[in-house]
Amino acid sequence: MSGVTEKQTLKQQLPSPYDQDLSQVLRRLDRRTPASRDRLANDPVTAAYLMAAMRLIERHLGPGAERTQSDPEDESSIGRPLLSFLSQRAVAAEVANNPHPFPVVGSVPTLRSTWRSHSHFIADLLRFGLWSRYQPTHCDVTEAAHIIGDLLEGPRFVPAVQELGYCDLVSLIDRPKFRLELLAIAAAEGDEAIREALAENYHGLVEPWREVCAEILKARSLRLRSGVELDDLVGLLTAATEGIALRALIDPGAGVLDHANRRSLLGTAILALILGCTERVEDPPGLPIERAVGALVGSAPGL
Repeated sequence: MSGVTEKQTLKQQLPSPYDQDLSQVLRRLDRRTPASRDRLANDPVTAAYLMAAMRLIERHLGPGAERTQSDPEDESSIGRPLLSFLSQRAVAAEVANNPHPFPVVGSVPTLRSTWRSHSHFIADLLRFGLWSRYQPTHCDVTEAAHIIGDLLEGPRFVPAVQELGYCDLVSLIDRPKFRLELLAIAAAEGDEAIREALAENYHGLVEPWREVCAEILKARSLRLRSGVELDDLVGLLTAATEGIALRALIDPGAGVLDHANRRSLLGTAILALILGCTERVEDPPGLPIERAVGALVGSAPGL
């Protein structure tokens, strides 16, 4: 019983979110009963492996990622490990570098006894790494509370949209979580465990913003244009955010971000989506988007 008490005490001493209940986050632990899986999910040793793996992710994916040359005679021969840096051996070895008060003794056999396969470990690591309490990928609803207030009732709606776009884009670029998501997507094909973890992360990300979008539409006396559903608008906003963030990562000098004025291409994209997908509630219903664009360019309906 004293061993259980010591583990509980150590768990409480871990930094957030490692001190949180992880039983609903870690789904692939190798235990037969729900009670034993819950205990293992909240074992400090399990947290030690997660901490070691997250540190490897930040080290290898950035921002400011460490890069090594695969050929000392070729300056451009930078190693590109994808997820190979998260091998069981590498994670177990990295446990020795954990900060206090995490356990610092790790081994491949212990790691293998915790997760049935390396794929299951990666899937749970992704769930944890993409879990909003670890670190939001996007600027989350809590972080953006002051901006959301302006969007709901402030007099400067358009500057608030630009501020939100800027903050969200900077959050994506400056956090390793977005890079992890991109690599995980590439690794997800044919791996149901990883694909499922990514899908859960996406749904957890968009649901709070779905509610915020609905509140903004109502507060600003707007409705969606015929043929556009709320899920469509949120999906378009999410796709625009991640696509523009990808462009910013690929080409930092492309002018996607204007740090001096806290504006971005994403802010412009959000404004364009609002303009194209909504209309005033007091106005007569307008044309669906396809027909409106057809009328704009002088095209026959359906062409």
